[in-house]
Amino acid sequence: MKLVVVGFGQCGGRIADEFNRLNGRARFRRGIEITPGTFAVNTDTGDLSSLSNIKSDYRHRILIGNRKTGGHGVGKINEVGAEIARQDGDKVIDAIRSAERLYEADAFLLIAGAAGGTGSGSMPIMAQTIKERFKDKPVYTLVILPFEHEEKIDARTFYNSATCLKAVYSAADAVCVVDNQRYIEKDSSLINNMTAINRLIVEPFYDLLCTGEEKKAKHIGVRLLDAGDIMQTVAGWTVLGSGISQLPAIRLPFERGRNFRKKSTETHKGIQAMNQAISNLSLACNPKDSGSALYLLAAPTKEMNMDLVKELGDYLSEVAPEATIRYGDYPRGGSTLTITVILSQLKAAEKVWEYYDKTPDLIQEKERRQEDIKAKLKELADASTAVPSLL
Repeated sequence: MKLVVVGFGQCGGRIADEFNRLNGRARFRRGIEITPGTFAVNTDTGDLSSLSNIKSDYRHRILIGNRKTGGHGVGKINEVGAEIARQDGDKVIDAIRSAERLYEADAFLLIAGAAGGTGSGSMPIMAQTIKERFKDKPVYTLVILPFEHEEKIDARTFYNSATCLKAVYSAADAVCVVDNQRYIEKDSSLINNMTAINRLIVEPFYDLLCTGEEKKAKHIGVRLLDAGDIMQTVAGWTVLGSGISQLPAIRLPFERGRNFRKKSTETHKGIQAMNQAISNLSLACNPKDSGSALYLLAAPTKEMNMDLVKELGDYLSEVAPEATIRYGDYPRGGSTLTITVILSQLKAAEKVWEYYDKTPDLIQEKERRQEDIKAKLKELADASTAVPSLL
């Protein structure tokens, strides 16, 4: 599957930058292109300058709202980000159309952090605009939720996240939600290393996008998972994850191909990777709430068999009993077995519900505080009436 990737704001731009790096890796190692166009859109010139992989010309690093912000961002006010996207949206569309292989792409992937100003405000507007201009291609979004400490520090973080999620769900064909906090829990040393976290977010897409673009027969699976399978699966609230099991790097010469212990180990490794993928889903959710799902098994050809595929299918059917399940295999050499899982059409997402539930109270609290501040300022002004003025 090929995606046109557009990142909005600081968070979205950096993750789009990682997708561009992933595309370079796919071209170098596999001779495959998975992102025929990668763009970063921002109101802050500093954020655009910090990217490493996206081309540095104005067609790929797109500055919007320069007249309003002077190239210094919107100060976390996502209403301003949305207004700028309405005004400068054509600049983004023109840049996307300049991509040489735009029409080879199967879909668009728009990325933004939910808590920021530029990203959370502009992405829903641009999702709507892109759907209107490119009616034949689905528009998917990747929304990155803030860390818990960010939610506690600033109520605006909660407000931006809730309004972004609501708007983008209405505009896009699917909303893949990523909770940053899930990636911190894997390794505390990553707290201050945003690049490493962004790579963890992007990595599950690698095999998923590559498998349908393979040209060599030895790397094409018996059950090919192509763009059509993904598009039929992904809709509404969506999560994804991946799991890896290490395989023996060297086979001993006296090992028998039909050894029952080896066969049991192969199945166990597959279940282990599937269990890890479910545990590592990008957002905490109940798999039973999903209406569709898919999994991709990537491993050396000799490590894949019908029993393993059946066990993996049975496992996913148990954890997501109401989901329509699609699957595929991807023969790739090496010493690892990788499972990539997508759960989509989720009927419930606790974290999203939390944003929707708490935001009205936060708005009321903010209005109350503003009224208190106005009252105090009025009292102070009244107290100064008897003081002579020098103006």
